[in-house]
Amino acid sequence: MSVLVGKPAPTFNASAVVNGQVVEDFSLDQFKGSKYVVLFFYPKDFTFVCPTELHAFQDSIAEFESRDVAVIGCSTDTEMSHWGWLQVPRNKGGIEGVSYPLVADTNKTIAADYDVLVGDYAIDEFGELIVEGELIAYRGLFLIDKEGIVQHQLVNNLPLGRSIKEALRMVDALQHFEENGEVCPMDWEKGSEGMNATHESTAAYLAKG
Repeated sequence: MSVLVGKPAPTFNASAVVNGQVVEDFSLDQFKGSKYVVLFFYPKDFTFVCPTELHAFQDSIAEFESRDVAVIGCSTDTEMSHWGWLQVPRNKGGIEGVSYPLVADTNKTIAADYDVLVGDYAIDEFGELIVEGELIAYRGLFLIDKEGIVQHQLVNNLPLGRSIKEALRMVDALQHFEENGEVCPMDWEKGSEGMNATHESTAAYLAKG
């Protein structure tokens, strides 16, 4: 598994569905210099755990937007599959109402670049593609700063849903560090005291506990 933290986020151009409309040339580049990005991968459209996550991001979209964060979902389904799932009501297992971009990684290249692609593939001596397992995405999540650098990544196996609260906490921690120059200790939450990154200040902080 590649660690992308501290490195430029792999860029891409792909089809996406944005607020119910198909966009042919969607790119991360549009956010560079202006917004943070939470890019999350999910395994498949029309499944069970995935809609709980997609709806949770939508339900918290105002929280992300208030922090200047663009939320972007991505799976290896086509843009038409995304669009079709958006037509299905929430109470019937669909994702109707999701407005943030859903990227179509149809060629699997985006998931491969972020190293969240499930399954193995190779070209044999006859030039034929050999695939083992389904080429879908793990539940990867990447927090990208305004300079396009990955600051946090999390990758869950397929059955394990993520925490929206933790994603927001990571955004808050990054912004606290950027604004105050203070690092954030374990279980830090917005409004809590940070730590100066010196031996003396850290020792004083720990002495309080």
